[in-house]
Amino acid sequence: MLRENGFDQVLEKCYSLCDKHKIVKLDMAEAYVNTRNSRKRMNITNQHYYNYDIFNTVLDIQIREFGDRFGEISTDLLQNMAALNPRNSFSQFNKSSLLKLSQMYPRYFEDKEMIILEHELDIYYNSVYNDVRQGNDYSHPLVYRLLKLTLVLPVATATVERCFSAMKLVKTDLCNRIGDDLLNYALICAIENEALSNVKNEDVIDRFEKMKTRR
Repeated sequence: MLRENGFDQVLEKCYSLCDKHKIVKLDMAEAYVNTRNSRKRMNITNQHYYNYDIFNTVLDIQIREFGDRFGEISTDLLQNMAALNPRNSFSQFNKSSLLKLSQMYPRYFEDKEMIILEHELDIYYNSVYNDVRQGNDYSHPLVYRLLKLTLVLPVATATVERCFSAMKLVKTDLCNRIGDDLLNYALICAIENEALSNVKNEDVIDRFEKMKTRR
C-alpha cells in the first residue's frame, strides 16, 4: 500500500510545507538533474527518481529491519496478542489465536487448563461484549491470566532489548574481560541513568566510606 499510494501522501505533505514557508516547489514532471554531476543526464523525471530510487529504497530498508527484528515467532506472538484488543467492541477477538498464544507458554497453562480456557473464552467474549464493567478477573481466572501475560510481554521484551543495547555500550572491546558482578553494576548505572541522576555524589562517597576505610 505504501509503494502504491505512500509517495503521493508524502509529496502532498512536502508541498504543504513549501506553501506554508514560501519554499519553491520542485516540479516532478521535469527531468531529474544530478547535483553532483549536472552534465550527466539520467533520462528520468524527478517523480521517478524520488519515488522509486529514494522512497522505495527507504521502504526496503525498513522492511528488512523489521524482518530482522521481528521473526516468525515474534510476529505470531504479536498477532495472537492483538486478539484481546478491546477496540470496536472486541472486533479482533479470535479464540483460536488466543489458544495459540496460551500454547506458546505451557508453563503458565497446563493441559487441563487449556480445555477450560477454550470454554472460558466463549463465555468471556459474550459477557464483556454485553457488559464491559463487570469484574471478569474473578469469573474468568484463566482469561485474566492470559490478559496479564499479554500486558506484561511487551514491557518485558522492551526491557530485554534495552538491556542488550546497554550491554553493547558497556562491554566494549577494551572491557571484554569485565566480571559478571561489575558488569551487572555497570548495566544498572547505564540502564537506570534517569533514577541515578537524582543521586548526589556526596551520598555515594559517604556510602563507600562506611563500607571500608579508604585513603
